[in-house]
Amino acid sequence: MTEQNNTKTQGILFDLDGTLWDSSVQVVEAFNIVLAQQPDINRQITLQDMQSWMGLQMDEIGRRLLGGYDVDDARIREIMRACETYEIEYLLQHGGCPYPGVREVLEELSRKYFLAIVSNCQKGYIEAFLDYYQLNEYISDKESFGGTGLPKGENIRLVCERNHLERAVYLGDIEGDYRSACMAGIPFIHAAYGFGTISDPVPAIHSLRELPEAAAEVLDSIRA
Repeated sequence: MTEQNNTKTQGILFDLDGTLWDSSVQVVEAFNIVLAQQPDINRQITLQDMQSWMGLQMDEIGRRLLGGYDVDDARIREIMRACETYEIEYLLQHGGCPYPGVREVLEELSRKYFLAIVSNCQKGYIEAFLDYYQLNEYISDKESFGGTGLPKGENIRLVCERNHLERAVYLGDIEGDYRSACMAGIPFIHAAYGFGTISDPVPAIHSLRELPEAAAEVLDSIRA
């Protein structure tokens, strides 16, 4: 992404899986279609598998998916690229399961805040979410592991810096999201309706509709 022309100085950055939507059912279906086409792999994944992997970088998912097989790293990358490519095609056709209130909350927040999505996904995944549900008008920037090769904490910092955000907060659902926000030096709100728990006491919401109030409280507490 290039530097944005941004007049909003407060931002809310979002994780995607377990925060804005749950695409695990559809991703399992897409992965299993690809895996069934691999002559050297006898592997089908479950919904429980995928939900435990959501939020991890794609290379780590590959290791967990295929680490028990007698295949080298190049073959793992080849299979994962096929899974990633077909996953995007599948999601563009079928969508996922957005959490209640996604459109209304993003529309409301976008009037006041700069909104961005930062995920550990491959390139095209965030775009599939935004395109399928026609939400591009509310999201002003996005970044992914597939886009930069950087860990999430560095991508969060990158998005904040290139959009000149004076204050920002990150919304995510798993411990890795929290640690990434800490690495980037911004506060965190836990999407407690998602896939994970957080070890430290942090502000939490139990539905997206609670976010406008929670974000305002957090951002007001760090006013320069």
